[in-house]
Amino acid sequence: MANPLKKLASETAIYGLSTILARIINFFFVPVYTRILSQGGYGSYAEIMSYIAVFQVILVLGLETGCFKFAADSSNPDKVFSTALSTVTALSLLFFGLVWMFSPQISSSMGYEGMYKMIIYVGGILALDSFTAILFARLRQQQKALKFALFKSIKIMSELGFNLLLFFVVPTYFASHPNSLLSHFIPAQIHFSYIIFAVFLSCIVCFILFIPDLFKVRFGFDKSLWKSMMLYSLPLMIANLPGIVNESADRFLFRFLVGDGYTGSGWAADLGVYQAAVKLAVIMNLFIQMFKYAAEPFFFARYKEKGSNELYARVMEYFVIFCMLIFLGMVFYVDIIGLILGSDFRMALGTMPVILLSYIILGMLYNVSMWYKLSGHTKFAIVITLLGLSITIAGNFIFMPKFSYKASAWVHLISCLIMLIYSTYLGAKYYPIPYNWRKISAYIFSAISLFLISELVIYLLDCNLTIKLVINTLLIVFYLVYIERKTHLITSFVKK
Repeated sequence: MANPLKKLASETAIYGLSTILARIINFFFVPVYTRILSQGGYGSYAEIMSYIAVFQVILVLGLETGCFKFAADSSNPDKVFSTALSTVTALSLLFFGLVWMFSPQISSSMGYEGMYKMIIYVGGILALDSFTAILFARLRQQQKALKFALFKSIKIMSELGFNLLLFFVVPTYFASHPNSLLSHFIPAQIHFSYIIFAVFLSCIVCFILFIPDLFKVRFGFDKSLWKSMMLYSLPLMIANLPGIVNESADRFLFRFLVGDGYTGSGWAADLGVYQAAVKLAVIMNLFIQMFKYAAEPFFFARYKEKGSNELYARVMEYFVIFCMLIFLGMVFYVDIIGLILGSDFRMALGTMPVILLSYIILGMLYNVSMWYKLSGHTKFAIVITLLGLSITIAGNFIFMPKFSYKASAWVHLISCLIMLIYSTYLGAKYYPIPYNWRKISAYIFSAISLFLISELVIYLLDCNLTIKLVINTLLIVFYLVYIERKTHLITSFVKK
């Protein structure tokens, strides 16, 4: 059991190289965006990116996971990936053509009058990302983690470069060249659409990187295989769609449910400060994303082996331990971490613990939900995620008009928790995995208890920042000692 876990850990680290880089760069730009852009501008950017997240799920059709499943059971994995790539390519081209054609109407209906070019860039991002998603999945299936990380890193670094040029060089260039050709692509004044344009350019760079690989791919279409793949993958896409909408629904609803909000400047400003708090949870999101990249092929590669279910249960325990350690590190040092944001964007930092716990519950849900992917009962994914989505929408409609982003944070946590409970119940019935929920709960509640103790002690003693950091550091040490006594995890790691 130790060797598979060690392999998962090493692949998580490799896949994490690019993910770490992406999150670090996003983290780097948070203080830039929150100092250059207005609250409303940053909120509008968050809204656009949430739409991109939803359509990415639709255009890939669940075929990333479908490729892993059918490639693992096929003697010809190339046929699996070529069929998936042909499907996604056709759909992406059709989608981009429609977006291009109706971009003026789309931009006007969203309140971004005259910004139809930005809508075209959004269509380009979605088409290119969907196409390369299958190629990245192929690298993961071939266990070419280093190449995956390299391509992702180049894409990220190009996005960094384009952002730097657009925000720090282009404004000066426009001042001396007002009629430049570049003015046909982006506004002359600094604008949130600069971020969208930078992402679009980086997607083009990523596509160029894959051109040599495309010459090695035999584009083909196996109709019989396609039907089987779609029957498996479409339920996953349909299930993932409410899931990603559940993640993004509050961003959509700000426009309709929040008036002047806590900022007093409207829904976009409230969304902007909330999005800034979400961005600060980058470390938790980073770890979970790293884990997902490595875990899915890891789980599928071993689901037929003896003792695999016990292995999955052990993975869950280690996952929760590390998540709660990150949770404590973030909430205990939020006063320092919060300085990353511009002063106008710090008012939502109180939601940070709730946001972090939501990410943890989502990561646990991902672990638990492997039961329907491994067993083929993907239809249940739709039920689970629709349940979560209904709670998210209902909760936000009830509470967001009064509580704005605070409602968003709490409703999202409750939605994720109910999905986890329901998925766990179904998994125990159809594909039992022996999770030790008593131990897992102990890890979670011990960390939350330490956080609450910290809040109470600091409130009663009215500590200054230095004393507060000392107390919180001691509490983290206490948590590490507790985990070591329970699992001997640190000792085992040091010995290996």
